[in-house]
Amino acid sequence: MPGLADLPLLTAEFLAVDTETNGLARESCELTEVGAVLVGGGELHERWGSLVGVEQPLGRGIQRFTGISQAMVDAAPPPRVVLPGFAEQLKGRVLVAHNARFDIRVLQQAFERAGLEWPEPPVLCTVALARRLAPLQRRRGLAALADALGIEVAAVHRALPDAETCARVFCALFPKLCAHAGTIGDALALLRPKRAARKPRAKPERRPVHLRPDMSQLPKDPGVYVFRDADGRPLYVGKSVCLRTRARAHFTTPGEWTGDAEHVDYQPTHSELGALVLENRLIKALKPPGNKKLKKTPDGYVYLRCRLDIPFPILEVAREPAAGHSVTIGPLRGQAAASELVEQLNSLFSLRHCGRKLPRRDHPSAYGQMGRCLSPCLRDLDPNLYRERLDAALGLFQGEDGGASLLAHIDGQMRAAAAEQRFERAAWLRRRHARLRKLIERLGGVMRAIHAGSRLVLAAHPTDAARRDAFWIVGGRVVDWGALPEDPDELAARTADALRAAPRPELGGWLRPDEIAEARIVGLWLAAHEARVHELTPGTDPGVLAERLSGPSARAA
Repeated sequence: MPGLADLPLLTAEFLAVDTETNGLARESCELTEVGAVLVGGGELHERWGSLVGVEQPLGRGIQRFTGISQAMVDAAPPPRVVLPGFAEQLKGRVLVAHNARFDIRVLQQAFERAGLEWPEPPVLCTVALARRLAPLQRRRGLAALADALGIEVAAVHRALPDAETCARVFCALFPKLCAHAGTIGDALALLRPKRAARKPRAKPERRPVHLRPDMSQLPKDPGVYVFRDADGRPLYVGKSVCLRTRARAHFTTPGEWTGDAEHVDYQPTHSELGALVLENRLIKALKPPGNKKLKKTPDGYVYLRCRLDIPFPILEVAREPAAGHSVTIGPLRGQAAASELVEQLNSLFSLRHCGRKLPRRDHPSAYGQMGRCLSPCLRDLDPNLYRERLDAALGLFQGEDGGASLLAHIDGQMRAAAAEQRFERAAWLRRRHARLRKLIERLGGVMRAIHAGSRLVLAAHPTDAARRDAFWIVGGRVVDWGALPEDPDELAARTADALRAAPRPELGGWLRPDEIAEARIVGLWLAAHEARVHELTPGTDPGVLAERLSGPSARAA
């Protein structure tokens, strides 16, 4: 409200607010309780609080943490009933919250989900207030800050008690705030984060609810949505496990394209993986201006890869699979552990340690002198000998469990060295075996070449276990996918077609550059989720597999 900025602090009214949620992130986050305390003249006045009904069931952890049980939210009124009264209390007042960005985001999303307009009140954060006016107090959690200010905390992790504690903290710092700022506008400027001077970007205006695209028909299922302008041109492609909630959230914090959005269409899927794959394909096909690039979350997963189309190939660690003729193993969790695994493999099989460039040397490197590298840098090595060693190393990861194959290989070498009475080498191999076992446990990923074998993956719906997407993955790429067919004949035919697309059984697969993103999406999802995976071998009978998967018991499993 423009008029509030000029209002003197001493005569202004403040509403201290706290929220509790279901503990989930992003669009899955739901408001479970809201509490508010009216503050005026440095004193606490009226108090108000309410539980809020939720759509998704609460987890046990958040129930223990907040004390809000499933029965309590089941009996609570829905957001569309609670929030209008809360919005009425905010009129003409300044919202005060501890770590205000979190509470504002939760409230904005709740208003959006309920189809209500967020009132956009001025906001003061007590964390920023303490940072500016009590700089010696380093611990700025609500309970710790209240204790430092001599405020007794009766209860925590419930909305109304936390809102009351926030109000008391605000009142304790209010005299100092009045000494530094005369009006609400001055207070907002005082607590604004200090950043390096740069040209401010114009913030897109929020569109009123009645002027936004109609999103009432979007289901609460996983899938992909496409916002379009008045002429039908695509503006933005997004995905979610709940289409309606995520699509509405774009207008809570508007982007550059939201002002032009007039229509929204969607394609539902039966799984989150289906939504991820479909989003990737639609972004590449439609090239909407709102999608700057397909986001790559820093998830900690990497790949061990080797390009086979270069002389004396090397093993390396990268965030993406390799294009072209290559072997890619993973995804594996942890770059440091994966890099150590590469060093261990290089030493065990005498492979190159010197990176992509192959410098010309007159004398062997330190690894070559220790017998841990074949020293192709001397330019006198038979490439076939190096390739034999490389194929032996990479061949361990052609099966389902490359980690077990690697340990078994070292165990066999250790026994052979002991039988030949090469006890120093046997002891060295035993130490390597112990270290590699720990490394494999830490990596916690899929130690298998992604091109090896063919698989049928069944990804379940997030809330309805009877609905599934089927993915036929052959040679590291998705050759077919869609809802799991109910007709056994269709399932058998599609499985047979996928098996015919299988590459020849040889070391190394082929990925085009435009297939890398999808290979990474599928690999990361499978590494992070449990899914039913059926290996498709040349001897697999598609008809028998279809009968096993099409029964009612199989679909409910």
